[in-house]
This record gives sequence, C-alpha cells and structure tokens, in this order.
Amino acid sequence: MNQTAPQPKSIQGIKYIVPVASGKGGVGKSSTTLHLALSLKQLGLRVGLLDADIYGPSQPTMLGIPENQRPEIIDGKFFVPIEKFGLHTISMGYLVTDKTPMVWRGPMVSGALMQMFNQTQWPELDILLMDMPPGTGDIQLTLAQQIACTGAIIVTTPQTVAVLDAQKGIEMFSKVGIPCLGVVENMATHICSSCGHEDPIFGEGGGDSIAKEYDVPFLGQLPLNREIREALDIGKPLVVDNPDSTIALAYKAIAEKLMQSLASIPTQSAPTISISDD
Repeated sequence: MNQTAPQPKSIQGIKYIVPVASGKGGVGKSSTTLHLALSLKQLGLRVGLLDADIYGPSQPTMLGIPENQRPEIIDGKFFVPIEKFGLHTISMGYLVTDKTPMVWRGPMVSGALMQMFNQTQWPELDILLMDMPPGTGDIQLTLAQQIACTGAIIVTTPQTVAVLDAQKGIEMFSKVGIPCLGVVENMATHICSSCGHEDPIFGEGGGDSIAKEYDVPFLGQLPLNREIREALDIGKPLVVDNPDSTIALAYKAIAEKLMQSLASIPTQSAPTISISDD
C-alpha cells in the first residue's frame, strides 16, 4: 500500500491558522500582527497569537508582559498560553530573558517553532495568527511543510526594496501551496504631529501594486505614526488604549477585510490515500 506524503498538521479546535510575514525586517510586521490580533478580538473572535520570531521575539514587550512571567506548564510538557487583552499568546520571549541571545542554527529554530505550536494547550480559537520572522528561510519552510496554514498575510512598506522582498514572500507561499490572504502596506505616509501634513516619505502605492500584480486582496494601509511606537513601548497598544482613534479604526477595517478574505477560501477536503497492488 502506497500512501500520499504526510499532510501538514492542524490543531483541533483552531479554525484558521494564518502566518503574518514580510520579505524583510523593519516593515512593522510584528506591530501589525499584534494590532490585527487585537482588532479581530474586538470583532468578537477568539484569537491566539504565536510569536514565531525565535531570534527576536517582540510580542511580550508590546503586550506589556513582565520579563519574569513564565507560562504555566502542565504534565511537564504542555505550555498554557499567557492571556493578555483577551489574546491567548505564546512566545520564545516568555521562556528566556530579554538579554538572552538565541545562538541557534536553523534546525534548532525550526524545532523550537514546532514545539511551541504542538506543545501549547490552545483553547478553541477562531483564528491563530503567527508572527513570522522576516525572510524566506528555514522557519517559513518548516511552517509550510508541517503546519496546515489557511493562508498568509504579507506586510510591506511602499519602499521599492521592501516591495521586492514582499514579492518573494508571496512567491514562496504560493510555491508551497499557501494562498496569500492579502497585503498590508505599513508606514504608508508620515503625518506631522505639529501641522498634520501627510507625506509619503517611503514612496506610494507599493502594497497596492503587488496586490494587483498577484491578484490578491489589498487589505489596507497604515501610517508611520509616533503614537503607535510609544504605545507599544509601554505595552499599551493603541487598539486597546484608544479604540476609537483613526489608527485603531484603520486596523479594524483591515481585520474585517481579512475575515472576508478568509471566508472566500474553499474548505479543504480530507487528505486522500491511494492504494495499489505494488
């Protein structure tokens, strides 16, 4: 009997698994992931957040989790997610100190990702967002091969070099059979805190252009704004601290478009097994 190759693993009780990725660092992927998760929660969804950026986990700081707080461990094996603002979260940052460098080769990093995914006692979730490290390397390939992702979100800035790397991210997910749910353009414009003048300092239209090129949804754009950074530095994301602000409403609109994109994804059928006499 010949069987097809093992299928990527899903977790019972989690409806959607969505990695949030970028082709390069510095585009605000992690902050976008967190604000998107919080916006989905405010839409009434049950949301989990897995910080898969093993080398540079930033979610604990942005969530305001104390450095010495550790997840509860059940039976010496399973992590209980740390809950904050209604999100169920797990991160390598909960397991090491802020000053601990992760001097690991690729297989160790991939192993750590799968351990957090498989050995976290997730509650029932409507959606699990995964904050991916930048690039198209070992962790992204491990995720595609071993985790049944519903689809991926790509975060970019309008800058040409960021857009070129974002294209590589879309191509990578396409090659491994993970559809792109949409593109988010971060740092689209800078709004002067003194006069309110809006300036596209990183260029214009980059996110929208690649969304059109690959025929995927353009989920929306966000400004380069000091308030976003200041709020995250003290662990009080704007979506929670000022939910009626213009920026918070922009994140909510992106969350709503993401759910529309997810609703358009066909339900995957069960894997088939082929049988032969060989």
